[in-house]
Amino acid sequence: MEIGAKLEILADAAKYDASCASSGAAKSDSRSGRGVGSTGGAGICHSYAPDGRCISLLKLLLTNSCIYDCHYCINRRSSNVRRAVFTPAEVVKLTLDFYKRNYIEGLFLSSGIIRNADHTMEQVIAVARTLREEHDFRGYIHLKTIPEASPELIETAARYADRISINLELPTQESLDRLAPEKNMARTKVAMGRIRHRLEEASERKRDGDKKLRHATGQSTQVIVGADASTDADFLDRSDELYRSYKMRRVYYSAFSPIPEPSAVLPLQAPPLLREHRLYQADWLMRYYGFQTREILTPEAPNLDLELDPKLAWALRNRQNFPVDLQTAPREVLLRVPGLGVRNVDRILRIRRLTRLRLGDLVRLRVPLKKVQPFIVTADHHPSRYLLDSDRLRARFAPKPRQLELF
Repeated sequence: MEIGAKLEILADAAKYDASCASSGAAKSDSRSGRGVGSTGGAGICHSYAPDGRCISLLKLLLTNSCIYDCHYCINRRSSNVRRAVFTPAEVVKLTLDFYKRNYIEGLFLSSGIIRNADHTMEQVIAVARTLREEHDFRGYIHLKTIPEASPELIETAARYADRISINLELPTQESLDRLAPEKNMARTKVAMGRIRHRLEEASERKRDGDKKLRHATGQSTQVIVGADASTDADFLDRSDELYRSYKMRRVYYSAFSPIPEPSAVLPLQAPPLLREHRLYQADWLMRYYGFQTREILTPEAPNLDLELDPKLAWALRNRQNFPVDLQTAPREVLLRVPGLGVRNVDRILRIRRLTRLRLGDLVRLRVPLKKVQPFIVTADHHPSRYLLDSDRLRARFAPKPRQLELF
């Protein structure tokens, strides 16, 4: 098969993997005249860097052939799709050719499982090793690792990559038993734990002055939303464990997408994309706003409200905590006000040392007044307690009814 035909098949097969951002990657470049490529340490795979640049990467599978039969995967063993296999040399050539044409700044490489996990990992590592050692490639490399592979191979992958990831896929072992019987959550956690340990060792060596050491700066994972009956609480509980116990850089939530010739155990329809969006918002609250999973969701309501963002939904359930005086409230309280983000909270803390805050100050900070007004007190604004306690408050934020189309 021609390399162009392989590229068409295997680039398309890789599109279902969302865990390919590069936030936190170490900066490296070839401006000294040595080496090839660079990485800026901010987003990649058609994401945006802080300076507004769109950074892209070559996103491929080494092969879409796989010995596993995960029901939700289009590349599963029983799927009737066109198959292709790259050699490591072909992926290296493609990466360098695309980079020199200024199409990409890095590589995201995953693979179906061919022969066995160790053989597949050896092939993936061969690509990264050749790029780094033979071509002195200094661009971004993200390698998808396989939890069933030997620990030594996973650790070797981390030496050549800027980011490594292991897909968890589903939040519970029960779901894996049903939809991905070859996968084992305990084994995946062991692999994640080993990666965390090696990353911490590498970080200590860097601090001790080993400037030449190249090692991955973090790990990420992906879970599939809507392929099984798992609730949003199941996903957030698992994500909380991964952030706390394995120092995960990022958990990616990927809405299940119906695939050609689907398995009979899969749902017939995809979940609403808004559910994926709400999970990302709740994840952000846990990581940056100090929320606990049991504050965002409760046993009585284990799924996120699709009509309201999670912080606003929490505020409406806890109206006794409002209104908040912007002039005196501590930072952790301000972070819980709907409509106030981390950056604006820090700005408010600086401004209030110099003057009494007014609504006009919030307008200049581009704070969404409609959202924050019922929950705050300023020098010129004291919200009605009646409005805060009224059932009309939710209606103020809920989406407006839409006229159904007639056919």
